[in-house]
Amino acid sequence: MTMPDGPRRALGAAAALAVAVFLLVLGAALRPLVVPERATPAPVLSPTELGFVQDMTAHHQQAMLLVQRLDPAVDAGVLALAEQIADTQRVEIGTLLGWTQLAGAAPTANTPMSWMTAHHHSTGPTVMPGLVTQAELDALTSARGSAAEVLFLRLMYHHHAGGITMARAVDALLTDGPVKQAARSMAQSQSREMGSLGVLLEVRGVRP
Repeated sequence: MTMPDGPRRALGAAAALAVAVFLLVLGAALRPLVVPERATPAPVLSPTELGFVQDMTAHHQQAMLLVQRLDPAVDAGVLALAEQIADTQRVEIGTLLGWTQLAGAAPTANTPMSWMTAHHHSTGPTVMPGLVTQAELDALTSARGSAAEVLFLRLMYHHHAGGITMARAVDALLTDGPVKQAARSMAQSQSREMGSLGVLLEVRGVRP
């Protein structure tokens, strides 16, 4: 029995439509295999994290410089604390540099403290807290004996106070992540070291 032309054409159109829909669905399913999706990867560090990491790298580097400028003939207790600080900061610098390398960023920022000014809506530059001046570095280089001890202890005490300020600031800004945890650890370790610096100053009759 021969099917009339009208139903035959309708059936053919329906079959063609079904094939087209099948091919469309198949193409959509196979598309990720043929043309890989180009999703934008999440950044390794947020702008706040990167800014802090870069600035703390520069801050730690100056702490290392303070230790290097200290007269090696000073009291053994002062020298031991200086070496302990240098060891801690050296390890932390390695971690900080690892993060900036993973992020494909420079080790230090062109505009220091921009991560903090961005959150405080400041239009002017913010000075990195705790940094010593070149004149103070030169004075430490020339100092000897008890004068070198007192100057180093006071400069490092001030330097650590600035580092703690930065660490606590980024800790308050971040919700979670390894940078937040590292900042919190830095604040704790530097607080302990500040206690030791203060004791050594008091023994010498000097206020921090």
